[in-house]
Amino acid sequence: MNILRNLPHAAGLMTVGVLFVVLCFGLAASAKSITIAQGVDATTLDPHMSHDTPTSVVIGNIFDGLLQRSRTMELEPALAESYRQIDDLTWEFVIRDGVVFHNGEVFNAHAARYSLERVMDPNQKSPQASGLRSIEAIKAPDAKTLRIKTNAPNPLLPVRVGDIAMVPPKYAQAVGAAGFATAPVGTGPYRLREWLKDEKIVLEANPEYFQGAPKIDEVIFRPIPETATRIAELKTGAVDVIVNVPPHQVESIAAMKELSVRTAPSSRIIFIVLTTTDGGPLSDKRVRQALNYAVDKGAIIEALLGGYGKALASPLPSNAFGHDPDLKPYRYDPKKARQLLAEAGYPKGFEITFEAPSGRYLMDKDVAQAVNGFLQDVGIKTKFNVSEWGVFVGKLYQHAGAPMMLLGLGGNTFDADAYLYTQLRSGELSSYYSNPKMDELLDHARVETNPDKRQKLYFEAQRLALDEAAVIPLYQQVDIFAARQRVIWEPRSDEQILVYEMDVVR
Repeated sequence: MNILRNLPHAAGLMTVGVLFVVLCFGLAASAKSITIAQGVDATTLDPHMSHDTPTSVVIGNIFDGLLQRSRTMELEPALAESYRQIDDLTWEFVIRDGVVFHNGEVFNAHAARYSLERVMDPNQKSPQASGLRSIEAIKAPDAKTLRIKTNAPNPLLPVRVGDIAMVPPKYAQAVGAAGFATAPVGTGPYRLREWLKDEKIVLEANPEYFQGAPKIDEVIFRPIPETATRIAELKTGAVDVIVNVPPHQVESIAAMKELSVRTAPSSRIIFIVLTTTDGGPLSDKRVRQALNYAVDKGAIIEALLGGYGKALASPLPSNAFGHDPDLKPYRYDPKKARQLLAEAGYPKGFEITFEAPSGRYLMDKDVAQAVNGFLQDVGIKTKFNVSEWGVFVGKLYQHAGAPMMLLGLGGNTFDADAYLYTQLRSGELSSYYSNPKMDELLDHARVETNPDKRQKLYFEAQRLALDEAAVIPLYQQVDIFAARQRVIWEPRSDEQILVYEMDVVR
């Protein structure tokens, strides 16, 4: 029955207006929204053109891969319902039925093939291409089946392939790389509503998500570089979750009844990249060893991180396959550092540029300044620069960075290949080191299918890196977040903030 049918026209319009307002207010009141503050904005929303965590945190809510990590970091099916190894060189993925992209395109094996080949396309210059380099051919004999053949055994292929975001072929080709970077379309639990660069990214729930509709309707990512500002915004309720909480703020935040501090053992390491391939002082192993002796890692961990960190002997975290627990970090020995500098022909030190990002990693600028001070104590005169993250990472990938750079590296592979190969293999996008012996070890480990033999190769590679002082490993960090009590969520060890796993209490 139409309750408005017998009302006068004006009264009917008024009633409709009142009902509209009431309905809208009810919908707004029932919607669940959450705001997450990171230190920096995403560099792109094209999932194939980024390798940094703040970007992948946003992208991880828009896109899916063939496989995913569970909360306990176990590899499990996602867009692929299963996978298996057919022979030493061939893997098969069975594609899940009934999945569509946000624009309505159907996801199938042909879309998966396109997505992988897009990453592998040299014209794309994807920073993720290295992990797929062993792939020789990709075939999709039907909509359900994806077969991948490699040119050599690749024990990490499920991890590497499974992590690549799936994109819709027709849409991606229609809008081009530049269009896709600002207007992405995935299969994930959230879709992009708005991106105001360096201000906010707004995502809305995808009710047709194949794993079920998300509990939270709207997600806002805000880049807030200054730590004090992030904390202040959390306290006022303007944001619900913040990253990179300084250890000295943990106690005061935890004391507030409406807030809580939440931590997770991280896969992220913090280290100093040393450019060893351009001549100059850093091409001398003795100089690099001197720099390692000059830095007091323990003091940095205690004074700046409040103990939330573990000193490293190599650029590999303890929760990654291949980590050698018997390796010991360089001890703090400034006298030894000066001795080695003198032996290398630099008794009075030398001048060098040292660069760090700001707001990207926990206490990044402060840690870099501490390292800078230790170097000056042994006679190294530094030109210290702090850069905005987008500028910093751009120079890193273009090999236009400073001779020394503070960098972090994490991820969800939990394997030595993701750390050692990217940083120490000659010619890699973010490697500033070259050594034929290291290349041989890392190349061999990539194709070794016996876990014990593979581990021994990585042990040898780490011992070589330690002797060569290829980088200055600093520490493996503990991720520290803070959130309002209304947020139901626990952090993960892969640094991803998957809003699909969250809920909020009204």
